[in-house]
Amino acid sequence: MMNRRTFLCGLTLGMSSGPLAAGAQQARVYRIGVILQGGPYYAAIDGLRDGLRELGLEEGKQFVLHVRDAKGDLKSVEAAARSLEEQKVDLIYAIGTSVTRAAKRATKSVPIVFYVGTDPVAVGLIESFRKPGGRLTGIHGQFTALTGKRLQLLQEMVPGLRRVVTFYSPDNPAARQSVTIARDAARQLKVELVERPVASVEELRASLRALRPGEADAFLFVADAMVNSQEELIIDTARAKRLPTMLPYKGSVAKGALASYGESYYALGRLSAKHVQRILLGADPGNLPVEQLDRPQFVINLKTAKALGITIPPSLLGRADEVIQ
Repeated sequence: MMNRRTFLCGLTLGMSSGPLAAGAQQARVYRIGVILQGGPYYAAIDGLRDGLRELGLEEGKQFVLHVRDAKGDLKSVEAAARSLEEQKVDLIYAIGTSVTRAAKRATKSVPIVFYVGTDPVAVGLIESFRKPGGRLTGIHGQFTALTGKRLQLLQEMVPGLRRVVTFYSPDNPAARQSVTIARDAARQLKVELVERPVASVEELRASLRALRPGEADAFLFVADAMVNSQEELIIDTARAKRLPTMLPYKGSVAKGALASYGESYYALGRLSAKHVQRILLGADPGNLPVEQLDRPQFVINLKTAKALGITIPPSLLGRADEVIQ
């Protein structure tokens, strides 16, 4: 009888342990490290949150985000990536080409989902778009490739445009590629590109203060996360010096820039959620194709144009996806 009771008791416990085990698995909270350079990149985090929610993952119950803002400092990116891996996060979401390259260098085994605006094969992040290999995959946008088109639109909006200033880090491969595209476009458009290499946020601030009246007619952003992280400072400086500004992404034009041509960081973050979810559920990042996003939007801030005394041609307004009054 004792053996029979022991057997029945064990059978009952075994049957009841199935749902309990399943419930324990369902109760797991995934830990996602996020590394960014601050500024406009926070919109990608908002998009990631919404994308994960749409996929059935609720923040605080199914996942938590460990956000690390490097504030334009790549050394801080590497330190953050190492720390997150030591804390055993389930994956790292890296926003920006330079951030992704630094996170890859600093870590050994943690999966990385990225958004990059430069060809990830060309900068050594993955083996191919269809089969990335390794532990990285994500979203590729047209941030860098559209540099020349932005300069062309800027010239169409600003009559008599002669000199355009841009700031970038010469140590950033994405920035160097973007500046090369800008040089070629400037040559074709007969516009002088005034290049201001900066190695840090401090150098950028000093260069902005040193910008003299008449040195440039407009400001062009190129593909440099360190510089772009300081967009509010740049827009404020450009407004004070009465310089129209062309942004490479939608979302911040309303802060005082003249226009933007590019993708939305929010949309990119929302799209990244698919890769994040699949990796959290066990997919191999090396087998997940990199998704390419090519839906740039042209936004014009008419209020800024009026403040600068610029009349936007009706034909150009008609081509805009959005006009801010």
